[in-house]
This record gives sequence, C-alpha cells and structure tokens, in this order.
Amino acid sequence: ASSLRDVASLLEQVRAHLALFETDILFNPLPTFHCFGLTVGALMPLLLGIKVVCHPTPLQPHEIVRRIRESKATILLSTDTFISQYARAGEQGDLNSLRLAVCGAERLRDETRALLRRKYAIELLEGYGVTEASPVVSANQPGANRSGTVGKLMSNMQARLDPVEGITNAGRLFVKGPNVMLGYLKPEKPGVIQPLEGGWHDTGDVVSITEDQWI
Repeated sequence: ASSLRDVASLLEQVRAHLALFETDILFNPLPTFHCFGLTVGALMPLLLGIKVVCHPTPLQPHEIVRRIRESKATILLSTDTFISQYARAGEQGDLNSLRLAVCGAERLRDETRALLRRKYAIELLEGYGVTEASPVVSANQPGANRSGTVGKLMSNMQARLDPVEGITNAGRLFVKGPNVMLGYLKPEKPGVIQPLEGGWHDTGDVVSITEDQWI
C-alpha cells in the first residue's frame, strides 16, 4: 500500500541524488505497469516540470534510437538488456544528446558499459530498487559511479543487513525511509494494511555495503 506521500518523497530523493534541470527531456520506453516506468518515467517529469517523451514498448530499438535523436532527449531510463540493443541499433552520434542514462531492474554488465562508453561516450549509471520503495533504493551518480555497485542509498533512507547463514561480509537487506510503503494488503484481510515491523521492509536481497556506503 503506497501513498502519494511515498511518491512525493521519492521524487525529492531523486532530485537530490541526480541533478535535474527544466531543460531536460526524459525519454521513457519502459511500461507504466512497472513501478520504475510509472513513478520515475512518467510521474516524476510531470510533477517536476520536465518534458517527457514516452514510447509504448522498449522492444523497438531502431524506432527508439530514432526518437531519442529527433527529440534530443537528455535522460534515458532503461535496463541492461534494452540499452545494449539500442546501442547496437544506433549509429555513432545517435545517442549523443543523452547526459544521463540510468539502468535498473537487472545487473548492468561490464560489456554493456564498455559498448556505450566506446560508441557513444556515455557512462551508464546503475541503480537498484524494489516496488515497495516506490521504487528507487540506491543509484550511482555522475562523478560518483562505481562499476559493480548500485551506488549509495537515496537521501533520508536507512539500511540494515541481517546475517545469512553461510554468507560472510554480506547480509539480507532491510530498508526504511519516507519512500517505503506503509505495508501490504493481503487477501485474508481486504482493505487492511499489514504494517511493516518498525517501518523496515525486507527486500529479500543479499548485498554487501562498503565502509564508505556503496551497495
């Protein structure tokens, strides 16, 4: 059960984490039934006054590359799978208008990073999220972009790691913050929010966190 409070909190967190400008044009090829495509790709630009170009499916790489070039988009939301297709479909210069390319939903491969860097001089930013956090939990930033990590927590969030048997120097990630949902709605109690214990959401993911807070 998320609320407008969660979405509004996330938008302010994203704005604090990544420099966004009124002159930006965000290109969103992600479906809006997915939290990343809906919250970050559609609601965020509308509520922050940023122009957005939506595309109905991420599965048309040639069409998407053409529209990015024609719209002079400056921000692209994608996944490793899709952005590697766009990179291969385009010619050198086709994606030169992009200043931010943020990838989530799956691991960003080293070969995808290298392809975008070599062909378009674009440094990909990898992030991590869960629907229950509206959805962004952490992200790399321009000038603070560390391969093999999903960056640092969004502002005003807390994280804790619970031990996992057989795994050292890592743990099960719990997160807490203003963008985290109030709780779950379950079929045995329709309309009743089952609150999170202490406000902590169990992501179910096992991560490590460095001393300087990179996840």
